[in-house]
Amino acid sequence: MNIFRLAGDMTHLASVLVLLLKIHTIKSCAGVSLKTQELYAIVFTTRYLDIFTDFISLYNTFMKLIFLGSSYSIVWYIRRHKIVRRSYDKNQDTFRHVFLILPCIILALLINEKLTFKEVLWAFSLYLEAVAILPQLVLLQRTKNIDNLTGQYVFLLGAYRALYIVNWIYRYFTETHFVHWITWISGLVQTLLYADFFYYYFQSWKTNQKLQLPA
Repeated sequence: MNIFRLAGDMTHLASVLVLLLKIHTIKSCAGVSLKTQELYAIVFTTRYLDIFTDFISLYNTFMKLIFLGSSYSIVWYIRRHKIVRRSYDKNQDTFRHVFLILPCIILALLINEKLTFKEVLWAFSLYLEAVAILPQLVLLQRTKNIDNLTGQYVFLLGAYRALYIVNWIYRYFTETHFVHWITWISGLVQTLLYADFFYYYFQSWKTNQKLQLPA
């Protein structure tokens, strides 16, 4: 654990809390992609199966439970809550996320650190997390309905991954034999997908205007 890893974890946690705050208090999921939230639920499920077999620390276990619980809670809110689900725009959230899942499965079977069930699932979760934000970004481009909380949620998600990259660089220079190519490349791809959003987010902040993404 180092300051960059901790900052990344806290930023990731903040993104989830911001989204839950919006959905629970405002009773609206406008501008939120159910497809992205379902992908994150799959990511955390496949990545954290070791919660039943491997104990690392109380902090590690707590964070895993938080991300698992929050991801399924958000999906439940959008799908089942009698008020929240009315604000979900399924006509705009039409990204075929199955076309993200299948290539990630194939890639995990072909490129992994070890051809075991656990390691393949781990690789799959990394590949899928790298592209899970795509349905959300496409939805924001289509609807142009980016309220402050949704914009902050996406920004914090991108910031979390950027901080993790700094964490990996720090560990590369301070720890012997710290090399994880699958994690690094997946994280870099994920961060690059946020580049366009970051640009318009900072532009809106600098000019004090409503955030809008080009179609």
